[in-house]
Amino acid sequence: MRSLFDCAKWYSDIGYIRRESEIMRKRNGIDIKITSFILSAAILLAGCGANADNGTTPVLENSEDGAGSVVEDVTDTIPLNMIDDNYRTYYEVFVYSFCDSDGDGVGDLQGLISKLDYINDGDDTTDTDLGCNGIWLMPVNPSPTYHKYDVADYYAIDETYGTMEDFKELLAECDKRGIKVIMDLVLNHSSSQNPWFKEAYTYLQELGDGEPDAEDCPYFDYYHFSKEQSGGYYAVEGTEWYYEAQFWSEMPDLNLDCEALKKEISEITDFWLDMGIGGFRLDAVKEYYSGAPQANVEFLSWLTDTVKSQKEDAYLVGEAWLPMTEYAPYYASGIDSIFDFAFADKDGIISKVLNGAPASRYGEAVASLKEVYGSYNENYIDAPFYTNHDLGRSAGYYAGDYSANQTKLAAAMNLFMSGSAFIYYGEELGMKGSGKDENKRAPMYWSMDADAEGMCRGPADMDAVKMKFESLEEQQTDDDSIYHFYKKVIKVRNQNPEIARGTAEYLEGVSKDTVCVLRKTYDGSEVLLVFVTGSETEEVDLSGITLNGSAVGDETEVRAMFATGQEQITLEGGMAKMPGYSVLVLK
Repeated sequence: MRSLFDCAKWYSDIGYIRRESEIMRKRNGIDIKITSFILSAAILLAGCGANADNGTTPVLENSEDGAGSVVEDVTDTIPLNMIDDNYRTYYEVFVYSFCDSDGDGVGDLQGLISKLDYINDGDDTTDTDLGCNGIWLMPVNPSPTYHKYDVADYYAIDETYGTMEDFKELLAECDKRGIKVIMDLVLNHSSSQNPWFKEAYTYLQELGDGEPDAEDCPYFDYYHFSKEQSGGYYAVEGTEWYYEAQFWSEMPDLNLDCEALKKEISEITDFWLDMGIGGFRLDAVKEYYSGAPQANVEFLSWLTDTVKSQKEDAYLVGEAWLPMTEYAPYYASGIDSIFDFAFADKDGIISKVLNGAPASRYGEAVASLKEVYGSYNENYIDAPFYTNHDLGRSAGYYAGDYSANQTKLAAAMNLFMSGSAFIYYGEELGMKGSGKDENKRAPMYWSMDADAEGMCRGPADMDAVKMKFESLEEQQTDDDSIYHFYKKVIKVRNQNPEIARGTAEYLEGVSKDTVCVLRKTYDGSEVLLVFVTGSETEEVDLSGITLNGSAVGDETEVRAMFATGQEQITLEGGMAKMPGYSVLVLK
């Protein structure tokens, strides 16, 4: 029986292969063009693959020259297996810097709508979108700042971004595409320009020597006012009063013990859920009661119960920028997810492993999550992410000859974790940006021409950011680009529900210093993930591993082969030869 590699080579040799956008691979000195059409034709016409007639993924057999199976584009033949639940792949969007529709240099909701097909076009038969089925919107409420993490009106859309009708259109278009939208909900503090605070502030100024009464001004109890100036308190001008604002004087802290405020919060969440959003990203949950984690958990429990009573399948993910041992207890609130900071940033597990730490550090940590988080909430959904708007861009974590390879592999290590995975806009292009926050929120790199249609100017105080890799325009035409690597990783995640939903087991016996082998199990099905985290080629003997009831070998189904350089992965008789910074997915 011919292998798929042989079939594709045979078709290439007789000049039969044609396609609209070519995927070029250099193998044994021969340029081979492979598409889903060619793979299917090879199976049907040349008798390749034992499963050709039942529509399942073909088994990749050994090539006659002994090189093993190297057709990594087998993923083109595998259908997506999307499940409509809260295990998703989210794309974080900073609207201000994403896409400008009206030429004022500031991103807006109409600009985002125009780019939805880039994120997900809703058509499983196309291969031109990223494949993300969730969007996290950074704050879109009215705010005096560019970042909008100080909300002036919790019931409206910032006019810089558009109108409420624009927002409703966005939700409708996302719904058509199967995209769940979650909004940033900032409850630790409001803007000093919020009418609640302005009214309370003016009330105290006009109060004189009297005692405040919430019946006269209910908003007085929405904040922390005191006649004693403690750390993080600022003066109410012309009075003996002070107000708490731990982040900034113009971000007064909210008093979450206030029952009237909690009723207001309930009305806010109901307002947006009723409009059609899918849930909330909760900002700074560890600061609700700074230094009092149990109080934070109790408030999160109330908030989770409130939101779930309004919409049962609403998704909640909280930001607690802490070590894992300190944010894990937040799952006791019943919240769906807490961002997994342990794996993120330049000092996180992924970056450390790709910069020389043992691969076991990643494998053991991934395998431990069920026990760590599950001990607080058996229904937890992990929220792995690699970067966000507060962290330096990941392309800056790596230097030297293998920086592009490491940037690619880091994407797979993040997106192949269980849970709802998050991608910060532009990471799929290898954007750069570090230092002050404005630099981390640079314009989406649609084009190298800053004046091109849709390009934003970015935050006013942003430094000039020199990009390491080319823009989307160039990367779309380069099959070896970071952009195409991200697309393929997301596609494999969408094809294999075990990746996002599976329980992970670290296979220590077959792993090595720069090799991490994980087996994931979901609903009775298993996948094997093999990562090479160093630059050297590794031979990994997988023959002793049982996968779906059989030993890994020639009949094992190859779901994906990810090589980040020119050398390809080969698999023969359970022995995998894998170049540096590569990933193998088996089932």
